[in-house]
Parts: sequence; C-alpha cells; structure tokens
Amino acid sequence: MSDPTSQANHTEIFTEHCAFKWNVDFTNKKLTGSVTHDLHVAKDGVREVIFDTADLDIYSVEVEGNTVSYEVKAKHPIMGSALHIPLPSVLKSGSSIKRKNDLTCFATSILTEVGWEIVTFTDKVKSLLSWFGTGNTWVLTGQSLNETYPFQLLMKKDFSLSTSVRLNQCHPIYAHAISPIQDSPSVKIKYSAEVTSVLPALMSAIRQSPPSTGLAHDGRVIGKDEVTYAYHQPIPIPSYLIAIAAGNVVYRPFPRHLGKAWTCGIWTEPELIEDAYWEFSEDTSRFLASAEEIVVPYRFGVYDLLVLPPSFPYGGMENSCLTFLTPTLLAGDRTLVDAITHELTHSWFGNGVTHADASHFWLNEGWTTYIERLLLQVLHSPADRGFSFIIGYKALQDDLEMYADKPKYQCLVIEFEKGEDPDDAYSGIPYNKGANLILHLERTLGGLDVFLPYVRDYMSTFMGKGIMTQEWKEHLYTYYEKNGRAEKIKALDSVDWDASKNFPPILDELIDFIYAGLVLRLAERWDSSRSVDISKLEFSENDMNNFMVFLERLQSYKPLSSSHVEHLASLYKVSATHNAEIRLRFYQFSLVDPTSPAAQKYAVEAADWVIVGNWDGCWPDEVL
Repeated sequence: MSDPTSQANHTEIFTEHCAFKWNVDFTNKKLTGSVTHDLHVAKDGVREVIFDTADLDIYSVEVEGNTVSYEVKAKHPIMGSALHIPLPSVLKSGSSIKRKNDLTCFATSILTEVGWEIVTFTDKVKSLLSWFGTGNTWVLTGQSLNETYPFQLLMKKDFSLSTSVRLNQCHPIYAHAISPIQDSPSVKIKYSAEVTSVLPALMSAIRQSPPSTGLAHDGRVIGKDEVTYAYHQPIPIPSYLIAIAAGNVVYRPFPRHLGKAWTCGIWTEPELIEDAYWEFSEDTSRFLASAEEIVVPYRFGVYDLLVLPPSFPYGGMENSCLTFLTPTLLAGDRTLVDAITHELTHSWFGNGVTHADASHFWLNEGWTTYIERLLLQVLHSPADRGFSFIIGYKALQDDLEMYADKPKYQCLVIEFEKGEDPDDAYSGIPYNKGANLILHLERTLGGLDVFLPYVRDYMSTFMGKGIMTQEWKEHLYTYYEKNGRAEKIKALDSVDWDASKNFPPILDELIDFIYAGLVLRLAERWDSSRSVDISKLEFSENDMNNFMVFLERLQSYKPLSSSHVEHLASLYKVSATHNAEIRLRFYQFSLVDPTSPAAQKYAVEAADWVIVGNWDGCWPDEVL
C-alpha cells in the first residue's frame, strides 16, 4: 500500500526541489505566498500530479508559465484535501519538470487563535492541564518573555502559545498545512526559501542572507520594517522537517569545534540569550563531534538551537539545521543539556535515513534513542547509558499499559489503515521498545565492536532514503552474511522478531551497573523504612545523584506515608529543583495515593508549578 497518511501520487511523480516564497503577515494572521516544484516522473503515462493540502486558500496554479485549472477534493479529517493538477502532456518515466515556474501553487494559510483550558481536579488527580483546539492546523498567541513583539507559533493543533515567535510544527504529517506538497516521509526534497517578515525569520536550512552573525533583522527596525530572509537546504529532507519560525530572536554562535567545518549556535528571545548560551555553549559542539565518531560525518553544515517560549509543548523537534527546544532545559546547572543528544542524533536517524511512512516510525525513534544512549556512554560512563535504559523501561511499561486495549499500537511496526491518524498511536513505545530491540541485537551479535561497523554500513547504504522495516532487516542479514557468516546468522535467527510486548526484558541486564544498583537499593531502603519514625531515618541528601531512576523506582512500591513523602521532599529538595524532569517524577510519586495529606499538599503545588509559576523551570514534555 502507498503511504497510509498521504493522498499524493508520489510513486508516479515526485518533487525533487521546492522553492518557497512566503510573507509572514502578523497583522492579518496569514502566511501568504507560493511554492514552485521541480518534479521527477517515475511512471510512464502520468497525466496529473496530486499534492496534499490542509485548510489552504489556493488561488492560482501555473504549469509552464500558464495558469491552469485544478481541483481541490473534499477534505479528509486526517489527510486533508488532495490537490489535483493536470500536466500538459503525457510524460515518460525519468523525465523532469524543472523549468522556472513550470508548476507553481499560490496559497494562503489562515491562522486560528485559541487558548488554554484548565482541567478541573478530580479526586484522583488524574490530570493537571490539557490543551485543545478547533481542529485547524495553525496556532498562535499566549505568554512569552517579551510582551512587545508577537512571537507567534504555528502548530499542528491549536493552543495558546507565545506572543513573540511564530513557527510551524510539520511532524508527523502537517507540512501540507503550510504549502501544497507531497506530505510523505518517503519523498525527500531539497528546498530554497524567501521569507519576508517584520521580525527575524528562521528556517530548517542554511541562511544565505542576511547573515546570522550580522545585525539582528539586518539592522532594520524590528517589528516595523520588512526584511526578506533567504535560505537554502541542499540536503534532501522529508517534508515534516520543513520548519519556519519568525519572532524577536537573537543569535550567538558557539565556539568553533577544532577541525570541523560545521557551525553551531543558539537563537532565543533577547531576555534568554545569556542563560541559553551559558547552558548549551559548552557541550553542543562536543556532543555533535562525538556523535560523528559513533556514526558518520554530519552532513547539514549548520547545527543551531532555537529555545522557544515556555508554552512550546514539546521537549524538542529535530528540524534539520535548527533544533527547536523547550526552555524547560534551562535548568541553570546544565543537568538537562544531555537532552539535545536525542535531537542531534536525529541528524542521522530520521533526517538522514528516514521511515518510509508512519507504520515504520520506530526506525526513526528506536535508532535515535539507541544511539543517543550510546552517546551518553561515550560522553559520561556506561552507567549513564544504563540509567537511560532503566528510565526508558519504566516509560515503556506505562505506554504498553496505556494501549492495553489497542494491542496494534503496542507493536513496533503499526499497520495503519489508509487515513488513520498516526498521532493516535504516538507514545514512547517506538522509542523505548525500538532502542531495546537494537540493544538486544548489539548484545546478541557480540557487542559494540561487532555491531558499530554494521551501524555505519546501515547509514552509508540508506542515507538520504526512506525505508521500511523489511528493508532494514534484509540489510541486517545481508551485512552479517558477508561479515560473520553462519555464526552471526544463527544469532539473528535466535531473535524473537514477532515479540509485541515488553521486548526484550532488559531491566535485569542493566541492574548490574553499579550506580544503578545503588539507586535501586536506596529505593528499597526507603520502602523498608515505612514503619520507622522519620526522626530515626538514616538518609542523607548526598545519598545518590540520579533522582529520576530513584523516584520512578519508588512508584513501583506501595505508597509511603505522608510524613515519609514530606521528609524525602525536604531532604532531597526535589519539589523545589529547577530540573523539571526530577520535579515531574517527584509529583508523580507524591500523588500515587491521592487520598493522602501529602498528595493533597503536592497536588496544589504541582498545579501552581504547571499553570502559573513555572516560567523559570518550565515543563517537561511529559506534562503535556
């Protein structure tokens, strides 16, 4: 079956390059402009090209410089409206449409404004906050650090966001909400863009003009004068990585990494630039260089970070050349900087080798999570790798339980029906189960010395392509037939490829890491202390340093008494930390027994933290 989430005929004719021209109209809340497609014919006799669209006002289409008729089909609730454009003649396979303005679509996207909804607390404190939308594709307005300029955010669903940056979130299938496009990850495109805006404009590409290191907004008056920003993306990328952000942002480059041609830097609102630069400047380039040693050289030339306003509802988004980040990561002590190892690893797994369609999403996230955790071992220690797998194991258990009544969504490969919403299946399962599978393969095949050469061959073989799970598996077997022969093939045959539950059961394997063992034993000591008066407890604030594993482990035991919970909070200062990942897990632990006095106390504190008073610590993406 063709891509289950796209109506485009990309197996017959597909886009090789897009040229975007956009005007960001803040006053009328519109993104207006055009896209010119360079098309390649893949099948003889093709008479039309079909693009995906969603809620676009298309007002003209040109083919070979001539205005042509076109048809926008009825809207599908998930896939949007198919745009059918006739071609001037019957085309042969291998031919191209590349002349200027051969196929240009002119369209406007209208932005819809909505807000936050606070969920009423139930007696079980099931939810703190929810966001809602009207079903339209765009989102804007809300809170930001700067009240002067509109920092407008364009997202796949509608919810209140900042008043000082506008951006789009095309993942997984929402690029067709900003432009007519073949919105399938199996279609890799290069693109150029000209974006005219009264606020600085960023894209997931290499800036051509004005220079990033020059005067902000080319020296013009921010918020008043229009400037046209030019970008070029010479590496073919899937459509979900097309990203645009416009707002009152400033840039600061990181020091160049010795011997590397690529550059790194940070974008954010002016009020955050000092904190954001301090948080990320020491490690970003080092992380990227270390990742190159594990896989293959970085191809995109630029790796910049954009720290968004507090209302950005995700941990990060791996847009090529420009990773979007939540300000949650600005903990003030660099304890959450490791989070960018996941986003930068996508530069290879997802941005380089991509899943062909949503059914094979685990190829992006499972591989990325596995390599991210290996990078933590290279940067820190084997124990850090072990901790990350243990944390992921807890998340996997929770997500498998969430989909207990939908076993289809527990699988790595999800056979989506045509038009089924991939967001319905979104969870940590493809991340954690996928990483566990690849770790299992690493150990089954003989360890990293045997496995990493295969990883590099996998990258070299499929770089720039969209693939399915069967293609990956066939390559895996082919590689070890050549580089291991009968012994390795026998090892691969021993793998339970059809496992659909907690595959594989890796927790016991990882407890052997000494630090993990210490953390888990500390949780056992707290569990055993429930009958001891808190005045006699022999715990110290220096007991250990991985509170995430510790707090998650405590959730697996019977709830502690309120006096023990409050003593733990006071001793380890976990309810006051700026590390949002630790703070979230403390609240999860403290609310396990919603009838306890401790739960009543920390429910209010947690609500204040999420809704009102968290602008310095912000939110981990799990909260939302």
